[in-house]
Amino acid sequence: MHPPKVETFDVPAGTNTDPKGFVRPVEQYRTEAFGLYLARPFENHPRVTGIESWLLPDLGIRVTDWWWREGHERDQDFYIDIVDIERTGDIWRTEDHYLDIVTCAGGASTVVDLDEYVEAVTEGLLPPEAAERALATSYRTLAGLAAHGHDLDAWLAELGVQLTWRRR
Repeated sequence: MHPPKVETFDVPAGTNTDPKGFVRPVEQYRTEAFGLYLARPFENHPRVTGIESWLLPDLGIRVTDWWWREGHERDQDFYIDIVDIERTGDIWRTEDHYLDIVTCAGGASTVVDLDEYVEAVTEGLLPPEAAERALATSYRTLAGLAAHGHDLDAWLAELGVQLTWRRR
């Protein structure tokens, strides 16, 4: 089991440092009152060509729209990571708390990676207060999505958050 994945988003430098320490160029950053948007390509990835993500600190989530290569598409609208988000000026940092939610508007939203979460908590990799925060965030997010037909935009609109995307 791995410790929580940490990523850094350096807006002035136009980079994203991934959990393995690789510094990746970001095509676009945009800061809004409610969060940070980024879009970046994936080089030489067999299934993905890029991503768009929103970091939403007040909600404790990172919402991602994956750009799948033809033949590797998945039946999902968005992938939501349950994360802690810290911001120091124009440098943002996320710490992943293992739990994720996959959304399908009009269908269902599913919590995934629960096995990783349980193992991380059992091994002491996720302190009790972070573990509790992750569970509360996942329940709140799932309840909000369910109350809005699993439509992420509808749920966020009720909270005063309007996400914009390149490809949607």
